[in-house]
Amino acid sequence: MITGKNYIGNQLIASGNKTYKTFNPESNQENKYLFTEAAQEEINKAVELASKAFKEYRTISGKRKSEFLNVVANEIVALGDELIQIYCSESGLPEGRAKGERGRTIFQLRSFADLVKEGSWVEATIDTAIPDREPNPKSDLRKMNIPLGPVVVFGASNFPLAYSTAGGDTAAALAAGCPVIVKSHPMHAGTGELIASAIIKAAEKTGMPNGIFSNLNSSGIEVGQQLVAHPKVKAVGFTGSIRGGRALLDLAAKREEPIPVFAEMGSINPVIMLPKALKNRAESLASTYAGSITLGTGQFCTNPGLILGLKGKNLTTFINSLAHKITEINPTCMLHPNIVGAYESSKTKALNQEGLTIAANYEGKIKPNYASQVVTTVEGKTFLDNPTLHQEIFGPYSMVVQCENEEQLEKIISSLEGQLTGTVISDANEVANYPAVIASLQNRVGRIIFNGVPTGVEVCPSMVHGGPYPASTDSRFTAVGINSIKRWIRPFSYQDWPNEILPKELKNENPLHILRSVNNILTKKGIV
Repeated sequence: MITGKNYIGNQLIASGNKTYKTFNPESNQENKYLFTEAAQEEINKAVELASKAFKEYRTISGKRKSEFLNVVANEIVALGDELIQIYCSESGLPEGRAKGERGRTIFQLRSFADLVKEGSWVEATIDTAIPDREPNPKSDLRKMNIPLGPVVVFGASNFPLAYSTAGGDTAAALAAGCPVIVKSHPMHAGTGELIASAIIKAAEKTGMPNGIFSNLNSSGIEVGQQLVAHPKVKAVGFTGSIRGGRALLDLAAKREEPIPVFAEMGSINPVIMLPKALKNRAESLASTYAGSITLGTGQFCTNPGLILGLKGKNLTTFINSLAHKITEINPTCMLHPNIVGAYESSKTKALNQEGLTIAANYEGKIKPNYASQVVTTVEGKTFLDNPTLHQEIFGPYSMVVQCENEEQLEKIISSLEGQLTGTVISDANEVANYPAVIASLQNRVGRIIFNGVPTGVEVCPSMVHGGPYPASTDSRFTAVGINSIKRWIRPFSYQDWPNEILPKELKNENPLHILRSVNNILTKKGIV
């Protein structure tokens, strides 16, 4: 049941005086539930509870954390159709998308549960003492990863489940041993409260400390700012716009104790169409990319917003075919009137740039909060000379850049800001003839796709969902997959500590039977 209140640990509280409602973009009207924004005292209490809970939670075994995460997944399943209905009413997204995202959220939780139960993620490293080493004795040194402390997670507008309340950031931080305070996204506060109730129930059922999780309502930016500035918050997870992520990064850096902000932000995900591939597959590629550009109304961080090719007949055929196929697709609903407004504003700004040509613009009648898809094209030199054309347009929009030659193609790639993905469309071994282009692309992205589309992010250990700034604020980390746990930990060493008081992960006998590096050898054996 939705109350509209804030979860401050296991208590539902609403002492503030600022209220708001979510909006159903499909029906173009407000939803019925009234939400109360977290007041200053509620924010402080949530952080204090998290700080207190951390003292206990950081010592809880991987087995118990695993149980907790699995029960969270079970409780989300138990929410049943109510969760799906609220999700759809707050996002305008279809039921199939809601169920798919719920499944992904559950999978993420169970993946982290398996990770911490097995235990080797702490990367235990042991270098035993050599007391008779000359000229100086060598100390016994043992290292492992430990949690940072209370983490603030910002819910994402475009993924009400998988990147929000119990999404990847939250699951990874809880797995690491960090309490989490979620700044719920105002567009899907009801979805957030339902998921928060599942987490709280799971925490109570598994005996986790009160304060391990809180969920705070927020209609604007103030709650988030107060959370990031709070001295007992130790890290931040964010998925959203460059403007929002950068503001949080700057705020965190100005603190007396600066803290890391792991933000996944804007990306136009360049796609390189090589000549032979276009010559042989222009029609099928156009069909594939028309679908990718409009998938989810273009509201994915991996939407292909930029297509690069060598100028000529083959690229022209592709542009014409893409223009035809994309206008045959029926427009779909965006997440919120504000997002529609931002899309229209960004699109208008781009279309007013000199040298830009509209290849396709859906001109049929559309419902309120629906978005008309657009494909534009521009000469390579014009694109290079106008940084405005390099910016993300969040929605079903893509630009085809017609490059004069390979040299200009490489120059354009090198001029781009950091991106989440890059894609290469190639025939047979055609790509082998473009090593400099591929090297330039690798330098600007976190993941390269071969003969596919960037939309779709697999949750697995080998996935990198991040990239050079502004795709993310730290390109060394991924926001998806079990390795995303590394954002919420730090390495810590014990020197010459007695075996009996070391953590189990570092004891000589290796009671947890985890994989460890002992004197540079990976082993599960104990130390004799």
